[in-house]
Amino acid sequence: MITRTDGIILRQTKIADDRRMLTLLTRQFGKISAGAGVGSGKRSRSQLAIKAFTHGRYEIYTGRSSYSINSAETLESFYDIGTDVEKFAVASYALELTDRMLAENAMNEEALELLLKFLRLLVRRQKAPETLLAVYKWKLLGACGYAPVTGRCVLCGSRQPASSLSVVDGGVICEECRSTRHPNMRLIYDIGFDIIRTLEYIQITEFDAFEKLVLNKKTSDILDMIFRDYISYHLEIDGLKSEAFLKI
Repeated sequence: MITRTDGIILRQTKIADDRRMLTLLTRQFGKISAGAGVGSGKRSRSQLAIKAFTHGRYEIYTGRSSYSINSAETLESFYDIGTDVEKFAVASYALELTDRMLAENAMNEEALELLLKFLRLLVRRQKAPETLLAVYKWKLLGACGYAPVTGRCVLCGSRQPASSLSVVDGGVICEECRSTRHPNMRLIYDIGFDIIRTLEYIQITEFDAFEKLVLNKKTSDILDMIFRDYISYHLEIDGLKSEAFLKI
């Protein structure tokens, strides 16, 4: 069966006979791996459409247990990201994280639209691209069904002000529930109201509103620490290769 769908290239790997194995996030199939031998020259339309940071339209042949790309055309190229070291590092992390968080062949159109918005905003971003990445990470968690509970205590449902977030329990916890936990228990963060409010704001606000917003370093660092533990505990994701680029 042959299907035409749009998608974003997450990863490209060279295989035998000058072919490529692509990981794509598609609208029709979700995340898939597909073989590609399209395009005979560096400037061919198909060859350009199978590069990283590309939103393209793909003609995909579906076999019994595999996919292959018959033809491809570029809809949007985010190639300019590669000319800025900071933006390239941030975008590389976002693609790798998306690849690791999404299951193969699981439909997730929300994640596709989220990634498109992220890349479009990143191209226009003038400073602090890491803020966009921080917002993207938490929004992607929500798109995958793992967003932390912030409006009430995740354990008892109380809406009393909370100052702790439990990674294990998946959200904020009130003082009473916090007191029943071991005070030195790992994966419970003592956080201020500003962190909780920031998480809530990220969850309910459209991505476009963050085009010029800049998080202060303290808030960004705390959110990053919580996020690392969160995806490690709930999704068993540790040690992304692209993290090294973020330290440049």
